[in-house]
Amino acid sequence: MSSFEPKIITFLCNWCSYGAADLAGVSRFQYPPHMRVIRVPCSGRISPKMVLAALRKGADGVWISGCHPGDCHYIEGNYYARRKFTLLKEILEFNGIEPGRLHFSWISSAEGVKFAEVANRVIDEVKQLGPARVFIKKSPEESAA
Repeated sequence: MSSFEPKIITFLCNWCSYGAADLAGVSRFQYPPHMRVIRVPCSGRISPKMVLAALRKGADGVWISGCHPGDCHYIEGNYYARRKFTLLKEILEFNGIEPGRLHFSWISSAEGVKFAEVANRVIDEVKQLGPARVFIKKSPEESAA
């Protein structure tokens, strides 16, 4: 069995998903510690450039989680996010990046159990894909070889 442990960059909505992560931690629900959490005001504020930058700088996967549809504190931010990342997933696949490296979910602040389940699923799926090789910036020495 491989000792590969994926690096997952996780963008969590301040109002819902971050609260769920906090609840999962306080409740001691188990999920691997391979995620780097970035707290954002709304999932709709995440730019596709942020996802591409994470992948380029060595992340093996990206997970974006926001409020359930209709529950966004910024009215329709999560609808914008859903549209953006559906298209981004297709663009990544077109460019040779496995679609399993980008995940999107809706998790409310009261769903700590769901947060832990989705976190485990995301990590397992990215682990099966192996380390990311596309978009990682190479040093000038590696490029010349």
